[in-house]
Amino acid sequence: MTQTVQTPTAAGKKMLSEQVHAHLRDAIMRGDYAPGDALKPQDLAKEQGVSLAVVREALVRLVGEGLADRLHNRGFAVPAFSDRRWQEIAEARRTIEPVMLRMSVERGDVDWEARVRAAHHRLTRTPVYVPEEGEHYSAAWSEAHRVFHRTLLEGCGNPVLLETFDRLWTASELARRWAAHRAPDRDGTEEHRRLEETALARDADAAAEALSRHLTQTAAALTGSTHPER
Repeated sequence: MTQTVQTPTAAGKKMLSEQVHAHLRDAIMRGDYAPGDALKPQDLAKEQGVSLAVVREALVRLVGEGLADRLHNRGFAVPAFSDRRWQEIAEARRTIEPVMLRMSVERGDVDWEARVRAAHHRLTRTPVYVPEEGEHYSAAWSEAHRVFHRTLLEGCGNPVLLETFDRLWTASELARRWAAHRAPDRDGTEEHRRLEETALARDADAAAEALSRHLTQTAAALTGSTHPER
């Protein structure tokens, strides 16, 4: 049965757009849509019982986060994660994040140190996989992983750089979740321990090198593996 399209106020429209955005973001990250799948505004508006404008606003946000592409005269679609696209994202991260970490090591205060230690502790204590979530990294671990990496960089004190990190992280997280079961021989736990250790030792060179190596290994693990099946 088709739902009645709502005609909200400006505030109501914003709230509905947030809800549609969250719904689509979660669906894309869960793999409900395959790479390259169309995201048709009219169909989504009917499914969600909202206006076309609300859906378009949500989709534009997803484009900004790297979770959707805007196609010329053809609407929107889930990114088609080719190896080239992943390598471009990885190259951007390897260029920006070690520089941010250097800045964090130089500028971070004692509160930053405490947050890094706490974020690493949480990461090491969070299960990577849980049975009910299948082969994907668990949602709790994925969030703990994001928080650890972001906390390492927050000491830089530059919100513009951190916004750039947020966008690149979201785009790369999609590819990472699609390839969750790969690189079984990689010791990510040791890589994260090394990042915490060098950052808190205020060794900017070693920390930047460790992060660059970590990102390079992530890219290598996903190269040729970003073509998941439905």
